[in-house]
Amino acid sequence: MNVGDAVLFRSIYDDQVRSCGCMRYVGESDGRHVLYVRPGDEHRRDGKYRGPMPAPHPWEHTHVLWLWRERDMHMLGLFWDDAWRFLGWYVNLQAPLVVRGDRFDTTDWALDIWVEPDGSWEWKDEDHFAEAQEVGVLDPAAAAEVRAEGERVIAEKPWPTGWEEWRPPPEWEPLPLPEDWHVV
Repeated sequence: MNVGDAVLFRSIYDDQVRSCGCMRYVGESDGRHVLYVRPGDEHRRDGKYRGPMPAPHPWEHTHVLWLWRERDMHMLGLFWDDAWRFLGWYVNLQAPLVVRGDRFDTTDWALDIWVEPDGSWEWKDEDHFAEAQEVGVLDPAAAAEVRAEGERVIAEKPWPTGWEEWRPPPEWEPLPLPEDWHVV
């Protein structure tokens, strides 16, 4: 993978892509891969674990830099608004990523954490987390493991990251999804 390459970040459940976003590969840092999402990058999502094919959902309003290690059960996102004002950090709880060329595949576990610049935090998407349990994505033991991972990250406080002042090269334009984005 080279800096600036387009990659697909996908959440897969039951052998179907439930969400997909095109991102730029920024590189590796301290054993973590770094991906960038900019306003205008093409995404698809439906927020469900079953149902029709995810609908077009262009990324809007925020710049995001995602940091992850291949065995981690979470990704850490840094969020900025359109004017590059830092908004905070986002912990996305998920299955460890599997990299297949330019495809970065996981299963999103729905429960997330938002961290303000002052370090205060809150759980996000508790309703989606409950749905994941209701439809059988997570049994009670797995749900407890997901919440424990979130609590571990909160206790670890892996922020600030050193990437808070990062900016992309000006030539990086929004990315479209390839036609085969949904092929598992």
